[in-house]
Order: sequence, then structure tokens, then C-alpha cells
Amino acid sequence: MRNVKGLLILVLWLFAPLSWGQEDMVVVMSKGTPIQTLSKSEVIDIFMGKYTAFPNGELAIAVELSGEPEIRQLFYKKLINRSLASVNAYWARLKFSGRKRSVVDQDSVGEVIAYLEKNPLAIGYIPISSLNDSLKVVYRLNE
Repeated sequence: MRNVKGLLILVLWLFAPLSWGQEDMVVVMSKGTPIQTLSKSEVIDIFMGKYTAFPNGELAIAVELSGEPEIRQLFYKKLINRSLASVNAYWARLKFSGRKRSVVDQDSVGEVIAYLEKNPLAIGYIPISSLNDSLKVVYRLNE
């Protein structure tokens, strides 16, 4: 009986990330932003540091969810099909070469939402289940 219980816990633990990872992620901004939508390549360019401005020329403030690595991992996996370790290595190379990234780190989804609500030029990502009326979806990631 104990072995069955242990096996069940192990199976649930192994498959939990798969079901959790099925949730769609959205790239969001404040409702007050003039940006309506962004393409996948524009989102990649902003979050991977290629561009620091939106297509309209306004400065883009990327907001990273550094305090919740599972959500951050899911975002980058869905956006560029790379692991978080690969993304971190990419930024380490750029930092070593002197290229700086303009980013705001937040510890939780709630902090990301609060920051986005106050800053119309900030852009961040959250699970779709955390979406509220104060935010505008500019890109939706799904697979």
C-alpha cells in the first residue's frame, strides 16, 4: 500500500508541470497604452533585447517575472522555444560584451500587474488566468 501511494505521488509530481504548462501566456500592457497589438517577432525583439522601443518609437520597458521561474521558463519556452538556462546564458554573453538590457524585475505576477498598471510603456507577461480589466493583451502565446 505504501509503495502504491509513493508511486502515485511520483506520477502526479512528474506530470503536474505538463498540465500546468498547457495554460496560455499573454503579453500585456496597461489599458492606457497606445499600443494595440504586437507581432511575435516584435515581442521577441523586445524581450531578447534587440529593440528597446515599440514600433511607434516609444521606449519599451520590459518587465521580467524573476521571482517565479516556472512562469518565466514557460514564457520563454513558448516564445522562442528555449530553456531558461539558454536565455540566461544569452544574457550573460551580452552583459559580458558590454550590452545592457533595460528591464524591470518583479517577484510575482501581482507585482508585474501593479507595475504595468502604473506604467503605460511597460510590457510584461502573465498566465492568462491572471488577466484583469486593467490590462490589454498585445500578444497571446499558445502552442
